[in-house]
Amino acid sequence: MQLRHARSLLFLPASNPRAVAKARTLACDMVILDLEDAVPDADKAAALDAAVEAVGEGFGGRLMAVRINVEGMPSHGPEMVALKRTAVDYVVLPKVENAKQVKDVYSVAQKPVIAMIESAKGVLAAPGIAAGEGCAALFVGTNDLRKDLSIPPSAGRAGLAHVLQSVVLAARAAGIAVFDGVFNRLDDEVGLEAECAEGHGFGFDGKTLIHPGQVPVANQAFGPDAQAVADARRLIEAATGGAERFEGRMIEAMHVEEARALVARAEAVGQ
Repeated sequence: MQLRHARSLLFLPASNPRAVAKARTLACDMVILDLEDAVPDADKAAALDAAVEAVGEGFGGRLMAVRINVEGMPSHGPEMVALKRTAVDYVVLPKVENAKQVKDVYSVAQKPVIAMIESAKGVLAAPGIAAGEGCAALFVGTNDLRKDLSIPPSAGRAGLAHVLQSVVLAARAAGIAVFDGVFNRLDDEVGLEAECAEGHGFGFDGKTLIHPGQVPVANQAFGPDAQAVADARRLIEAATGGAERFEGRMIEAMHVEEARALVARAEAVGQ
């Protein structure tokens, strides 16, 4: 699967063998083994060993990523070196605020980097980060962004709207994928559905998740609508080139390209 087609990207502690085993049974499109926030400092070396072992065993064709620790942490260097020798698809780098951070990790790990935008500085630098060497995608770290922007957790996402769309804009200008931040309320499926719908409307490709139960909702929200896919297939078949009428509306080459992209996304996720 191409990264741009991923709908559900599940974070789980690399140090939790039960969570790792369960991830192999889930319908998530990417598994992200976390070595940062989810792992206490004393356990980071063991977690790295567990992540390398888990990547070696694979996740049944799902995309694989590992979130490493930030530069300056004692584990940062060993993590990059260890992941270079694995088949992991991506390295996730937290708290990115400039393109050099991504380039440095890419140079050592020799893996495409997903940059997490988690601060005001990161948002303002997002265009350069997205266009920089080694950057494959952007994640939005909404929890840290709220803190950095002094937005209360209870305030909803209205205050983040400009920030979220700015990150999407930076990714699209660079031609890379971009994914929405996590949803913290584990028992609020209605809220998750609403936030996924909002993120889809903002232009995100999919959503980062923190619980297995969130996977079906994200897949539904970010997966192609069956009717839209059927319409796209009819449009592709009917198009003959140039501007023309199709089922009561005008279409041109741009609409055919959009239809083909939608069909490709549907096929990538088995629809």
